Amino acid sequence: MTTATTLPKLNLETARSHLRRLGFYGLLAHVETLLNEPWLVRVIEIEDTERARRSLKRRLDNSRLGAFKPIADFDWAWPEQCDRSAIEELFSLGFKEEAANVVFIGNKGLGKTMILKNLTHQAVLHGHTARFTLASDMLHDLAAQDSSITLARRLRRYTSPRLLAIDEVGYLSYDSRYADLLFEVVTRRYEQRRPILLTTNKIFGEWNQVFPNASCVGTLIDRLVHRAEIICLEGKSYRLKEAEERAAQKAKIRSTAARKPR
Repeated sequence: MTTATTLPKLNLETARSHLRRLGFYGLLAHVETLLNEPWLVRVIEIEDTERARRSLKRRLDNSRLGAFKPIADFDWAWPEQCDRSAIEELFSLGFKEEAANVVFIGNKGLGKTMILKNLTHQAVLHGHTARFTLASDMLHDLAAQDSSITLARRLRRYTSPRLLAIDEVGYLSYDSRYADLLFEVVTRRYEQRRPILLTTNKIFGEWNQVFPNASCVGTLIDRLVHRAEIICLEGKSYRLKEAEERAAQKAKIRSTAARKPR
């Protein structure tokens, strides 16, 4: 995790190193006379703290994560199938060092997006650039570019972050143009060894329904799953469960109110 530096007492070489890193060239020029000043260490610590804060804010803003529930609120008992140990291990971010993709497969309402956003947030907290996007938003964004130059520039939005999280592949169908664009993103990140986190409600054998008539689907899947960890979740929608519980609670309140004497 990116944190501010806590400095011990400075010697001349470490003081020069810190001041050069921070770009404090005026102080660097007079470091020999300033070395024993008690405020020098404090100035460096304050600057490090502020830069770390701004860097984290910038990465969070660029991640486009939006609001999400913390993973501590995840109901592990709800999905009928859910490899908790495998998911919790992902939070060590070892997959990033291995340049391995992670694909979550399961029906809607099982918490795939919640896991995806928390993993993306974890990467940001540990100093990495990341971007979260709905598959539909990314593909529409890329398809809207009207020249090869603007498309190349916009592709960098999705290929340059250290981690890309793509949510909800499979909820809509796309033509071959969109399949080609997703293939381009996956291929570029594959070649650059930059991992993708992805959620889908379709097994890979059904992706030809998502991209009908697209010739690149087989190669797209092959690039995506090479070195990938695939985690399946099964069960009923948690959102449906919550809706049913709210309805039952309201019915109970109405029933209680009806029995009270007027």
